[in-house]
Amino acid sequence: MTSDSWLRRIAAVVLAAAVTTAATADNAQPQLHIGNFSEAQAGGAYPPPWQPLTFRKIDRHTEYQLIEEDGVVVLQADSDAAASGLTREVAIDPAEYPIVEWRWKIANVLEGGDVTRKSGDDYPARLYITFAYDPRKVGLLERAKYRAARLFYGQYPPSAAINYLWASKAAVGTQVANAYTERVRMIATQSGPQKAGQWVSESRNILEDYRAIFGQDPPMISGVAVMTDTDNTGEAARAWFGDIVFKAAEADAEAGR
Repeated sequence: MTSDSWLRRIAAVVLAAAVTTAATADNAQPQLHIGNFSEAQAGGAYPPPWQPLTFRKIDRHTEYQLIEEDGVVVLQADSDAAASGLTREVAIDPAEYPIVEWRWKIANVLEGGDVTRKSGDDYPARLYITFAYDPRKVGLLERAKYRAARLFYGQYPPSAAINYLWASKAAVGTQVANAYTERVRMIATQSGPQKAGQWVSESRNILEDYRAIFGQDPPMISGVAVMTDTDNTGEAARAWFGDIVFKAAEADAEAGR
């Protein structure tokens, strides 16, 4: 990605937010269906309120389209020396819905991908979780910076983000700061080409991840984004994303019994 920080990029995107709550058939526990791609039509528009996320100084954009695979509509991403994402603004309390679950698939990894370097900050697939600005959790200098950002963009940028990666080389479990900003932390949940071509299901406890990374309880979750990007390496990648669901802690515990 470019040297513009994620905070400045996401702040430039103003979205409409709408979260629907559903109950599972077996335990009647609430879920928030955020990435509801399976409810859309193949070849049609992204389900609202998902919107494209593009960046300054990056002219080539990843192409996203809804396709049908095995009777289910999923999101396909194709990136050729390009970068852009799809994003959705939300307002989710991670203490109430700490579990995020999704599934994804990649066609290939990137030879030049390197989580520790700006030149290698590309991934066949990633899932962003952003967190809202909370003035109670920052010092006076940071508050002043956020007020200035709000004046410029018309809204507060996120305070931080966790980025779940399908890394090209970094070991599964690797957790590092983003090569551009300390406010975005990268966690490799998958890595390498061994599972390429296979759907892989993921489940993360965002509350626990945030506490482990930042040493405090998280503020509200403000946004979710998916991305396939290859602008730094100049390579090409294809990936697919299934639905994204947030679950209450009780629902996750019941499912594991």
